[in-house]
Amino acid sequence: MSTILVTGGTGTIGAVLTRMLIDSGHRVIVLSRSAPPSPAEASSGRPPLGAEASGVGALHRLHWDPDAGTIDPEAIRQADYIVHLAGAGVADKRWSDKRKKVIEESRTKSCDLLIRSLRDIPNKVQAVISSSAIGWYGPDPSIPTPRPFEESDPPADDFLGETCRLWEAAIAPVTALGKRLVIIRTGIVLSKTGGAMAEFKRPVRFGAAAILGSGRQTVSWIHVEDLCRLYMQAIDNNEWTGVFNGVAPRPVTNRILTLELARRLKGRYFVPVYVPSFLLKIIFGEMSVEVLKSVTVSAKKTRIAGFQFIYPSIENALAQLLT
Repeated sequence: MSTILVTGGTGTIGAVLTRMLIDSGHRVIVLSRSAPPSPAEASSGRPPLGAEASGVGALHRLHWDPDAGTIDPEAIRQADYIVHLAGAGVADKRWSDKRKKVIEESRTKSCDLLIRSLRDIPNKVQAVISSSAIGWYGPDPSIPTPRPFEESDPPADDFLGETCRLWEAAIAPVTALGKRLVIIRTGIVLSKTGGAMAEFKRPVRFGAAAILGSGRQTVSWIHVEDLCRLYMQAIDNNEWTGVFNGVAPRPVTNRILTLELARRLKGRYFVPVYVPSFLLKIIFGEMSVEVLKSVTVSAKKTRIAGFQFIYPSIENALAQLLT
């Protein structure tokens, strides 16, 4: 099996992907800011790997710091593939100018460090699978939209659209180094731990199904296990190159998602509550634009490439996530 280098391996997606890779017999190296610098970062010598680093189906942590521009060179030397997930959470804090800079630079600086490392450190990396986001796309021109967004559509001219453009441009030099590059524009990820699901569930615990704005806006979502399987297929299939949308084939409106979630958690014992747009703007500031935005994204290219979703509908996704 292969050695897979994962950045952002402790996040919601990275933790699930790491487990799935290890269960498949791969050796996984997770890059972490919190891991202690190895001897390789303190000198140019090759560090001892230790007995545990020689087997497959194992997890290892090595150090990097994109802000400082440092990385353990062994991470690059040992990797057969790189899965690049690192980036500050878009919805973790309000979008001040300072926070916007963190969101953007956490993506571009980490890409720059990987490119520089692949150029300068002898390696056997065959492909880089990099995350992006459906923030690339602007809002639907109408609701319902006449056509879902596809991978060939241009980036939006808003903050997330520009961030995604810079993000993808920063990782693009991988191809000039002779490596295969796959970029996955990820939708709203639903998982049992953290992420969007935790936010959707919070008001339902108190018996309120909080429908945002009109509730008519489309949510292009994906189950975390399908997303991780998509990354694994991108690793395994040498014919996959370029951009793929990481979304389920059946997007739903915010209203449908919220009510389906409430029904599964509370049965009939909940009250639908419409949260007005002006209140969301007060709570979230500029980020409310994304909360209220309708964006319908196509999974057609992914399916044509041979990917089969285990959770194609919100009903079977929630049935698994809420058990």
